[in-house]
Amino acid sequence: VYQVFESVAKKYDVMNDSMTLGIHRVWKDIFVHKMNPSPGTLLLDVAGGTGDIAFRFLNYVRSVRERQLQQKLKHHQNLSWQEISESYQEDKFKSLGDSHVVVCDINKEMLKVGKQKAQHLGYSEGLSWVLGNAEELPFGDNKFDVYTIAFGIRNVTRIDLALEEAYRVLKPGGRFLCLEFSRVTNPLLSRLYDLYSFQVIPVLGEVIAGDWKSYQYLVESIRRFPPQEELKAMIEDAGFFKVDYQNLNSGIVAIHSGFKL
Repeated sequence: VYQVFESVAKKYDVMNDSMTLGIHRVWKDIFVHKMNPSPGTLLLDVAGGTGDIAFRFLNYVRSVRERQLQQKLKHHQNLSWQEISESYQEDKFKSLGDSHVVVCDINKEMLKVGKQKAQHLGYSEGLSWVLGNAEELPFGDNKFDVYTIAFGIRNVTRIDLALEEAYRVLKPGGRFLCLEFSRVTNPLLSRLYDLYSFQVIPVLGEVIAGDWKSYQYLVESIRRFPPQEELKAMIEDAGFFKVDYQNLNSGIVAIHSGFKL
């Protein structure tokens, strides 16, 4: 698995767009909206090397913070222009309201791509990058408000260990969120999807990334991954409560959610 991501890191974003016709962006947007983070949230994004979830999280928190600031200024109609300006500047400095996202990935190449993207897109505050294994996270207990893993859990060797670690590092009341390819519920779509996955995706991998084998592996890993109900049971076994899932596009992907109480 490490070799697969080592070899696809540089073309990862282009391939994601090509394979999903860009829909992966919408799935990730929905995922972050479901998280609904507020200013002050401490997020751990595992297997998030390219920064897709981290950047969305920062944007989301910033816009919530902006709305809060506008509300606050609305309620201070009698302030002078000077006071409003000073208050605005002061709050602008804390545009994330102490929110922070830690991106943790086992793959150096993926982290490198993420850091380059962050630099290019101008993300610097509220963001850190850590090399680490989902099955043995390099963090203390009860540390994070939210744990996310998007399109990463099917690539860990032991899903049960990764889930136990997610539980360990979350604070009581913390939330686990997972976005992953799942089992298609519509029989006709399922047949078309199989055809597309096995016939088209490896060819795209060869043409765009010069790598047939890695994308053949990715397709096979999706088919081997536990379906929605099975993954739900595994998350519950790890100790999480109120576990549920939401299918997107007839179950091509699903968002699983659970809480540490």
